[in-house]
Amino acid sequence: MATVTNLAIDQGATFTSVFFVRDSDGEAINLSTYTARSQMRRSYYTSANTAFTANISTPANGEITLNLTSNQTTALKPGRYVYDIEVVSANLVIVDRVYEGIVTVYPEATK
Repeated sequence: MATVTNLAIDQGATFTSVFFVRDSDGEAINLSTYTARSQMRRSYYTSANTAFTANISTPANGEITLNLTSNQTTALKPGRYVYDIEVVSANLVIVDRVYEGIVTVYPEATK
């Protein structure tokens, strides 16, 4: 089951967040043979989405970094979204959702 973590994004600002994938004992899961992918969308049922740049930044520590550029966050409408992060094995046999939650996009005043 995925870990639930909610995110806050400031419209117009660069966004970066780091996540750690752990097993049930709290030990890091080695992600050296995996890739990561992540999207956010207004609801689970809409096809329109914004893809995060998802990198496994430190595989041995189970570390995943999500990024959005300031241009990407400027294009987001303020409000609530859903997101998740999946890790995918090199042979595409294993897909595991490791994080999920709500994203709140806060509007910018300076444009």
